[in-house]
Amino acid sequence: MFVLETIEDRVKARLIKYLGRDDTGIREVVLKMFLDGGTFTTSDVYKHLHEKEFDVSYRGVSAMVGLMNTRLGILSIDVTGDHNLYLLKEDYKPVVKSVLDNY
Repeated sequence: MFVLETIEDRVKARLIKYLGRDDTGIREVVLKMFLDGGTFTTSDVYKHLHEKEFDVSYRGVSAMVGLMNTRLGILSIDVTGDHNLYLLKEDYKPVVKSVLDNY
Protein backbone atom coordinates (compact mmCIF):
# COMPACT_ATOMS: atom_id res chain seq x y z
CA MET A 1 0.00 0.00 0.00
CA PHE A 2 1.30 3.44 -0.93
CA VAL A 3 0.99 6.15 1.71
CA LEU A 4 1.57 9.79 0.93
CA GLU A 5 3.76 11.47 3.48
CA THR A 6 3.03 15.13 4.07
CA ILE A 7 5.65 17.82 4.45
CA GLU A 8 4.56 18.17 8.07
CA ASP A 9 5.21 14.45 8.63
CA ARG A 10 8.73 14.79 7.24
CA VAL A 11 9.43 17.88 9.33
CA LYS A 12 8.08 16.14 12.42
CA ALA A 13 10.34 13.13 11.80
CA ARG A 14 13.37 15.39 11.29
CA LEU A 15 12.57 17.33 14.48
CA ILE A 16 12.25 14.14 16.53
CA LYS A 17 15.57 12.88 15.19
CA TYR A 18 17.19 16.30 15.75
CA LEU A 19 16.01 16.45 19.37
CA GLY A 20 17.00 12.83 19.94
CA ARG A 21 20.63 13.83 19.39
CA ASP A 22 20.36 16.69 21.92
CA ASP A 23 22.32 15.56 24.98
CA THR A 24 22.20 18.91 26.79
CA GLY A 25 18.69 20.18 26.05
CA ILE A 26 20.02 23.18 24.16
CA ARG A 27 18.13 22.42 20.94
CA GLU A 28 14.86 22.15 22.83
CA VAL A 29 15.47 25.54 24.48
CA VAL A 30 16.21 27.19 21.13
CA LEU A 31 13.14 25.65 19.50
CA LYS A 32 10.97 26.85 22.39
CA MET A 33 12.45 30.33 22.01
CA PHE A 34 11.42 30.43 18.35
CA LEU A 35 8.05 28.90 19.13
CA ASP A 36 7.31 31.58 21.72
CA GLY A 37 7.56 34.02 18.88
CA GLY A 38 9.63 36.80 17.55
CA THR A 39 12.50 37.38 15.23
CA PHE A 40 15.95 36.68 16.57
CA THR A 41 19.54 37.26 15.58
CA THR A 42 22.29 34.81 16.41
CA SER A 43 23.29 37.24 19.14
CA ASP A 44 19.79 37.09 20.66
CA VAL A 45 19.91 33.29 20.74
CA TYR A 46 23.43 33.35 22.20
CA LYS A 47 22.38 35.72 25.01
CA HIS A 48 19.27 33.64 25.76
CA LEU A 49 21.35 30.47 26.06
CA HIS A 50 23.84 32.17 28.37
CA GLU A 51 20.96 33.34 30.57
CA LYS A 52 19.89 29.68 30.73
CA GLU A 53 23.48 28.87 31.76
CA PHE A 54 24.48 26.91 28.68
CA ASP A 55 28.21 26.95 27.99
CA VAL A 56 28.23 27.76 24.28
CA SER A 57 30.32 29.81 21.91
CA TYR A 58 28.86 32.43 19.64
CA ARG A 59 30.21 30.48 16.70
CA GLY A 60 28.53 27.29 17.90
CA VAL A 61 25.19 29.07 18.25
CA SER A 62 25.57 30.51 14.77
CA ALA A 63 26.20 27.03 13.37
CA MET A 64 23.24 25.56 15.26
CA VAL A 65 20.78 28.21 14.05
CA GLY A 66 22.15 27.92 10.52
CA LEU A 67 21.62 24.15 10.56
CA MET A 68 18.10 24.59 11.92
CA ASN A 69 17.45 26.81 8.94
CA THR A 70 18.98 24.58 6.27
CA ARG A 71 18.44 21.02 7.54
CA LEU A 72 15.09 21.35 9.26
CA GLY A 73 13.69 24.02 6.95
CA ILE A 74 11.51 25.49 9.70
CA LEU A 75 13.07 28.93 9.93
CA SER A 76 12.83 31.84 7.57
CA ILE A 77 15.79 34.13 7.27
CA ASP A 78 15.93 37.83 6.54
CA VAL A 79 19.34 39.30 5.83
CA THR A 80 19.48 42.90 6.97
CA GLY A 81 22.82 44.66 7.11
CA ASP A 82 25.34 42.71 9.15
CA HIS A 83 22.85 40.39 10.84
CA ASN A 84 20.60 37.54 9.82
CA LEU A 85 17.15 37.63 11.37
CA TYR A 86 15.57 34.22 12.00
CA LEU A 87 11.87 33.50 12.48
CA LEU A 88 9.98 30.24 12.89
CA LYS A 89 7.79 29.81 9.81
CA GLU A 90 4.12 30.15 10.72
CA ASP A 91 3.22 26.90 8.91
CA TYR A 92 5.55 24.89 11.15
CA LYS A 93 4.55 26.29 14.54
CA PRO A 94 1.89 23.58 15.15
CA VAL A 95 4.36 20.84 14.18
CA VAL A 96 7.12 22.21 16.44
CA LYS A 97 4.64 22.66 19.30
CA SER A 98 3.35 19.11 18.90
CA VAL A 99 6.85 17.63 18.91
CA LEU A 100 7.95 19.69 21.93
CA ASP A 101 4.75 18.89 23.84
CA ASN A 102 5.39 15.18 23.35
CA TYR A 103 9.17 15.29 23.82
